[in-house]
Amino acid sequence: MPHVLSDHMVLQRDAPIHIWGWAQPGEAVSVSLQHAGSAGKGALRANATADRLGQWSVYLPAQPAGGPFDLAVQGSSTVTLHDVMLGDLWIASGQSNMEMPLAGFGPTTPLKDGEKEIAAATHPELRLMVVPKTGSAFPQDDVNAAWTECTPETAKNFSAVAYFFGREIAAREHVTIGLVDTTWGGTPAEAWTSFDAFGKNPALAPVWTQWGHFVTDQTTEALVLAANKREDEQRVAAGQQPVSHGFHPNPDSYRPASLYNGMIAPFTPLSIRGVIWYQGETNSRLDRSIVYHQLFRSMILDWRDHFAQGAFPFLYAQISSFRSTPQEAWGVLRDAQRRTLDVANTAMAVTLDVGTPDNVHPPDKQTVGHRLALAARSLAYGERVAYSGPLFARADVEGNAMRVGFEDRLAKVQCTGGACTGFEIAGADHKFVPAEAVAEGATVIVRSSAVADPRYVRYAWPNAPTANLQDSNGLPASTFTSEQEITDPGPRSTALTHD
Repeated sequence: MPHVLSDHMVLQRDAPIHIWGWAQPGEAVSVSLQHAGSAGKGALRANATADRLGQWSVYLPAQPAGGPFDLAVQGSSTVTLHDVMLGDLWIASGQSNMEMPLAGFGPTTPLKDGEKEIAAATHPELRLMVVPKTGSAFPQDDVNAAWTECTPETAKNFSAVAYFFGREIAAREHVTIGLVDTTWGGTPAEAWTSFDAFGKNPALAPVWTQWGHFVTDQTTEALVLAANKREDEQRVAAGQQPVSHGFHPNPDSYRPASLYNGMIAPFTPLSIRGVIWYQGETNSRLDRSIVYHQLFRSMILDWRDHFAQGAFPFLYAQISSFRSTPQEAWGVLRDAQRRTLDVANTAMAVTLDVGTPDNVHPPDKQTVGHRLALAARSLAYGERVAYSGPLFARADVEGNAMRVGFEDRLAKVQCTGGACTGFEIAGADHKFVPAEAVAEGATVIVRSSAVADPRYVRYAWPNAPTANLQDSNGLPASTFTSEQEITDPGPRSTALTHD
């Protein structure tokens, strides 16, 4: 049986229970799921025969939350899995800000209250799986991982965002929550997208140009890595400490479809409750950012096609604020994430207010997990709860000013600390200048003496903006531009982005 089916696992409640594996071709296989210690009373049963490739598969009928159960699979031998729970299964994926564990990334990148959070991380209602970093040229059917209960020891190296998300959902739903941490820092979205998606959307053609540049640069990259290794060896021989040489990604982690094949495909036979996602920093480079809206929406639809469970909730964190370099366009990327809300059953957690401009890995992952949990409570669990701050809807010219409206036309907007900051305005030439802005009920009035005939307005556009618009619940507004499309954020750079 695949490793995704193991002791301590969580199977999705209220959904068909898929059990599968391998045997000798033609071998008869029987499957039973029963409450632990019930001696077979009330067991769910199904039978299958392995096909000529040795594959077998059965579905048991949907069941409510509960457990623990024993799952027994009998063929020429018997495998019994123990402590199986029926609850909600969430996939947590993305790059380093989703990967960042409770233990942090070392002394320079700690988690907020990390030691305290680890010490308190005893939660039998949470089950955790960490997927090894694995790239592949074709879809895999298994991962070398196992389910564990949530303890301080298992939680400290688990995704902090996913942990805080799952902890909140488990406390409110009173069911076991299974969390799959399938992340790899410094990776682009195209690596998490299957080849099927690229064939369906011709607008993704620039991805292959970007991959071509990356491959071309690998000869130079290999020489740089060899020189770094020699320098480190010389320093160690001289009794000195090696120095940091910057970020050099594994080529396998950048190849289109590679991480989908190795780290997502093995889970697609499972029923799941939904996905939480935190990624985008690596796609913020100028030439990558303008493709992100098409790429990200294609990736979401692609995952839904492969999981074959309809439009399950896909919840994502918008990248935060970071000074970065002029060769990256974080405003373009954040706006692309906002525009991806045009995909059904998606939600976005804005994180601008908890960013750290000098560190690409903000320490406050509690707030990120909480805002994703708010979105889940609304989209996945049907609560009437506010989960999103002001989202741009329209901008209308009013004389020498523009009035910005938001999706909830009745919700009051406000600016923390007094005057509104972060707004820019432009005329027909698209040349933006800083602007004065005043919150007025559910709208914001924006103007600048330098633009007599305004046509466009944008908000929180720099990589690390100073911006303070929020709703009455204290949830921050998203970056936006009223321009219909961003086609040229600047010249191309071959510099790699962040982990």
